[in-house]
Amino acid sequence: MKIVFLDAATVGSDISLAPIQELGQLVCYGTSAPQEALERVRDCEVLIVNKVKVTPELIDAAPSLKLICEAATGVNNIDLEYAASKGIPVRNVAGYSTDSVVQTTFMHILALVGRSAYFDNSVKSGKYSRSGLFTDVSVPYHELAGKRMGIVGMGNIGTRVAKVADAFGMKVSYFSTSGTSHNTDYPSISLEKLMSESDIVSIHAPYNSRTAGLIGMEQLRMMKPSAVIVNMGRGGIVDEQALADAVDNGWIAGAALDVFTSEPLPGDSPLMKAVHKDRLILSPHIAWASVEARERLVEKIAENIAAGW
Repeated sequence: MKIVFLDAATVGSDISLAPIQELGQLVCYGTSAPQEALERVRDCEVLIVNKVKVTPELIDAAPSLKLICEAATGVNNIDLEYAASKGIPVRNVAGYSTDSVVQTTFMHILALVGRSAYFDNSVKSGKYSRSGLFTDVSVPYHELAGKRMGIVGMGNIGTRVAKVADAFGMKVSYFSTSGTSHNTDYPSISLEKLMSESDIVSIHAPYNSRTAGLIGMEQLRMMKPSAVIVNMGRGGIVDEQALADAVDNGWIAGAALDVFTSEPLPGDSPLMKAVHKDRLILSPHIAWASVEARERLVEKIAENIAAGW
């Protein structure tokens, strides 16, 4: 059985693919442009992709194809209807990165609220050494205890974030982007109420017709000047130009994003041009990618292949 992974670089060279290699002849390509992909799938039986688009043309270029494995949870890069018409099952991996995303969410929240970049620089720049004081209270930071956490999207990850927020002593509420408020442990409120009342807004929603452009200038202007917003969901949920303006104009205290409308983030993005970069934390879509999460991903892909078709 020939297994072709078209964008194996997304998993990282530090993660062993042995669980998959044990199942057949594995051929890996770091990345694959559309035309390259057409050539590389000619004789494959199992196709693994992460972000490569699986179009009808690509499927037709692989006459022996029996299974498509998504090396992620979302399958919006695959033409599911066409694959089904050809009798080719598509299997994704769900839940493998929950712990990783939750941890990264609070890494960013704590860095924003705790002003860690400023204090680190205060010491390393020599400012602290020259101050003559044992401490630096020139820039205030705040406790999470007693603050309001508003979660946009209360699925598995959002629920886990809520539980960690509980441990910090925060007051949690959420907005259901699907309109079905299944979680009864926390109050479900309107987006307007969530944006206006929350001290921290944390986004954990999928990108779809209901969430595209959900957070724009109107919603950002509802927030408290002392509030921060974190997006670990999907790019395109937050208007990036509006967010850059909100941060630079002091309409909100800060923001952190791990996902972007276009990835990698274009060099001319309004986020890259923000003046007050100390109020903005940007990470390169790594919330999902702890070592443990990527190891689980490979194991689950192998299980999906071993399950047959």
